[in-house]
Amino acid sequence: MFGVLRRKAAAGASSASVYGNSFYKLKLGESTRRACSVLPEEIRHYSRGFGHVRTFCYLPLAGQTVSSVPKRVVVGSLHQGVDMKIWSRPLSSNSEGDIVEAVVPYMGESITDGTLATFLKKPGDRVEIDEPIAQIETDKVTIDVSSPEAGVIQKFLAKEGDTVEPGTKVAIISKSGEGVNTHVAPSDEKPSEKAAPSPPFPAKEEKEKPTPKVESTPVVQKPKGSPPPPKTSATEPQLPPKERERRVPMTRLRKRVATRLKDSQNTFALLTTFNEVDMTNLMKLRSDYKDTFLEKHGVKLGLMSGFVKAAISALQKQPIVNAVIDGDDIIYRDYVDISIAGLVVPVLRNAERMNFAEVEKEINNLAKKATDGTISIDEMAGGTFTISNGGVYGSLLSTPIINPPQSAILGMHSIVSRPMVVGGNIVPRPMMYIALTYDHRLIDGREAVFFLRRIKDVVEDPRRLLLDVDGLRLKDTFSKHPMSAAVYD
Repeated sequence: MFGVLRRKAAAGASSASVYGNSFYKLKLGESTRRACSVLPEEIRHYSRGFGHVRTFCYLPLAGQTVSSVPKRVVVGSLHQGVDMKIWSRPLSSNSEGDIVEAVVPYMGESITDGTLATFLKKPGDRVEIDEPIAQIETDKVTIDVSSPEAGVIQKFLAKEGDTVEPGTKVAIISKSGEGVNTHVAPSDEKPSEKAAPSPPFPAKEEKEKPTPKVESTPVVQKPKGSPPPPKTSATEPQLPPKERERRVPMTRLRKRVATRLKDSQNTFALLTTFNEVDMTNLMKLRSDYKDTFLEKHGVKLGLMSGFVKAAISALQKQPIVNAVIDGDDIIYRDYVDISIAGLVVPVLRNAERMNFAEVEKEINNLAKKATDGTISIDEMAGGTFTISNGGVYGSLLSTPIINPPQSAILGMHSIVSRPMVVGGNIVPRPMMYIALTYDHRLIDGREAVFFLRRIKDVVEDPRRLLLDVDGLRLKDTFSKHPMSAAVYD
């Protein structure tokens, strides 16, 4: 089948490529000739977008039907040698081309629907191309519905709280702004119509006001004839009135988080082990090199990169913590994807290949995307181990819950100066409690304790990452050299 299309006779339509003034000479039936009689003699074949095309006519082969109704549909059987650019902007339009419809975009491979959370615009507002007009909440992220063209919103085709799927029409937009006033005007007239009969209502209320006075007299007389029964509910707790309560539906993201956390408790044999870390050396390292680090790498040196590198070292020493149960099998992973827990959980891919600067840069990049709401689902999918830093909120100690389908999670907490015994003397030290919650079905207590101990050793002695030293502390190894040991005291 060959698609023959007529170019709209308008200025600016010359941008399309023209292959020739004649297309193909076909032997057409009488019905086909009548159907295509509206076409001019000059027929042009476009090789790019169909922005200026308004009328299509199909030239069918023998035995096929034909329709002369104008349709904005791309012909799927054009010549095989023609290279065409496929436009993927989510919109549809009428035959005149002035009206476009904003639709829900593709939300991700594992997401089939979402909830229309809120409209960012209202009918009559002017919008630019690709400007967000609504937000869709999914189980993982919030997605914007953008305007496909610049124009004025005529009306919405859905309402807040509706469940929508990719391709669902959300709003009608007029590129020229015509027809918007006719849509908005009735809403302005309705209040005036309702306001007209409003004056009689106060008069009726005034007539009804004396009646309660008449009814109030029997109410006073009733207690005289029969005393009120004793209140038996005096000893019962008095519940607050319903007027002081608010019922708000849960967002899809919160419902998804609640479901996953409950599934984690129901599935895993959760057990938590604790330890404490002296943050003196890591904080000193950060203080000494933060300016040089920022000048060279363009990013600040934080404490999180030290814990990420320590967790990677511990996962490599105890690979069972990086594994997961799958049915009757155990899947061991030879890579480390660290999930950074927060409101959303972005993932550091192949973190074992990163140095301190690369870890800090990637964390800052993902945090900025999460704040702006531009983080993608792929950037939050997967992960083999999670680090949760509750210390930024002031948490002193907690038992974090595993993020399924992972097998363990590390919890960081606030740094508090506490008296510690160092070298036989009591001195103040910046201390942090750390917690490891793990799936006891897979990870034994011995492996969990060794894992947490490795993190403690690396954080308290960052040079272990460079020397890959296990066992005794460096200050004990070099105990014969007081100058070396003094660095750690």
